[in-house]
Amino acid sequence: MALSSNVIGAINFVAMLLSIPVIGTGIWLATEPDNSCVKILQWPVIILGVLILVVALAGFIGGFWRIPWLLLFYLIAMLILIILLASLVVFIYMVTMRGSGHLEPSRAYLEYHLDDYSGWLRRRVRSSYKWDRIRSCLSSTSMCAELNQSYRMAQDFFNAHISPLQSGCCKPPTQCGYTFVNPTYWISPINMAADMDCLQWNNDQTQLCYNCDSCKAGLLANLKKEWRRADIILLITLVALICVYLIGCCAFRSAKTEDLFRKYKQGYT
Repeated sequence: MALSSNVIGAINFVAMLLSIPVIGTGIWLATEPDNSCVKILQWPVIILGVLILVVALAGFIGGFWRIPWLLLFYLIAMLILIILLASLVVFIYMVTMRGSGHLEPSRAYLEYHLDDYSGWLRRRVRSSYKWDRIRSCLSSTSMCAELNQSYRMAQDFFNAHISPLQSGCCKPPTQCGYTFVNPTYWISPINMAADMDCLQWNNDQTQLCYNCDSCKAGLLANLKKEWRRADIILLITLVALICVYLIGCCAFRSAKTEDLFRKYKQGYT
């Protein structure tokens, strides 16, 4: 029983370590400017990681100090957390399946359209109440000002691989036909009817295209890229956690069998 208990404790120590990538993923998302403005995914991930840490710690204590009820709590709670983590992994994958950038003639960067993305993501940015807060947060960052520092000539900017957020929020849509002055200042549009965003563009550096659907689409494109990276980390952690959990279940069952066998032998001696 002692050996099995030590094995269970060691297994739960590994489970504690597996909470680190989950918590770290949530913290990484929280430090990204777009995710820090939207505030959708990072807190569920961080909370789930902390819960995994707490439950694994309970299993670790229960294993080394041979507390059966604490081990039983670990088995039930960890199973629930594994199901929740699996659901989160599937959810992230499903909402990020759709959406990609579109090439424009003579441009290296891509253009983004809001309708390309999943309905769930679009609802996060479409209401004026939610977008006003997000827009205010985005406009306080230096992402557009950085373009002015990096690109002076029009052709250099047209050949640049800028982020989806910068493409959608810091410049007008290419099809409007604006003339480049600098990355965040454009004049003399050719076709204002090409897109409603053509009317939304404003050279005021606090407004730019933050009211445009292209900005919302660029935000979702950025979120998709970051969420997909997070999803890969969570998926790998999930697989490792399932393996650790199954080994823990086998060790717990073995410990119970040894305990029953020992009591059986004591009853006959």
